[in-house]
Amino acid sequence: MDVDLGDARSILAGVGAGVIVLLALYAFVGVEAVLSALSGADPAVVALVSVVSVGWLFAWGMALRTVLSVIAVEVSVWRAFLLLSGATFANNITPFGQAGGEPFSALLVSRSTDTEYENGLAAVASVDTLNFVPSITFALLGVGYYATRFTVGDRMEVAAVALFALALAVPAVAYFGWRNRYRVSDIAVRTAVSVGRLVGRVVPRLDPPRESHVRDRIDGFFAALERVAGDRHQLALALSFSALGWLLLSVSLWLSLGALGYWVPLAAALFIVPLGSVASITPLPGGLGGVDAVLILLIVPVTGVDAGTAAAAAVLHRGATYLLPVLLGGSATAMLEADNVQRSASD
Repeated sequence: MDVDLGDARSILAGVGAGVIVLLALYAFVGVEAVLSALSGADPAVVALVSVVSVGWLFAWGMALRTVLSVIAVEVSVWRAFLLLSGATFANNITPFGQAGGEPFSALLVSRSTDTEYENGLAAVASVDTLNFVPSITFALLGVGYYATRFTVGDRMEVAAVALFALALAVPAVAYFGWRNRYRVSDIAVRTAVSVGRLVGRVVPRLDPPRESHVRDRIDGFFAALERVAGDRHQLALALSFSALGWLLLSVSLWLSLGALGYWVPLAAALFIVPLGSVASITPLPGGLGGVDAVLILLIVPVTGVDAGTAAAAAVLHRGATYLLPVLLGGSATAMLEADNVQRSASD
């Protein structure tokens, strides 16, 4: 999978911007307060945070494996873990979260499983869509717990309203798009052909795509989605793996606070983590800086800890769920691509 110089520069620029936002955020909170909180962290619990993070990747890898099996693409447990790690790596180094990383992830799945690109894209898109359901469910359970047990502050009210808006808007848009998928397919074909012809005029060496070829690709994508949606048993299994992954993500934040001496109710993390993940759709790669800011803004009023402790917990949690997956995912991508090259050479 080749990455040209322009792509590399864009990625580096995005990561650089994210690091600047992150540094500004912690400077605002107070670096000394954050370091002071981190100095008292329990090393054993911190190590457990990393173990839980790997468990999250494994659970979502099993969700991807289940979806791939529906479209007759069989992969081993280990390869599914590598594929999901590579997809997470792509999401964490590209802007707009999953939206930015999906094309890369689909190409990785396609090359590593010898399937059509549209099948890989359908599998990745299906897993991303499935992941929305348990995230909102856990968040609603968390906010419901706090609404019945504690006085809800202004920030919590705003977050709760935003949560309910997402819970209504996203399924409505998805349902409308699915019911009108053939119309969406036609629009996508016309748009892709028009853009291709425009690019062909600007870049003479690039041949514009033929409409029949584009339509076959897009129809194949929607056909794969229909196969996934039609297998309710496998869909439920994939959803269960997705829910397990979200639970482990929440446990990661819960343990991060516990490592600093604050064992708050798990319901707090169930509410905070899904809402914090929404910030990953920002132009910053993987929501770097944006997710951290939202986590701190939510941790303080929900748990009652000070800003320095909240920021320190965010450091531990994001280190395990952002930095560690970047390292693991980068290595996984390299391993998969090396295997793809070896298989191509032997054919």
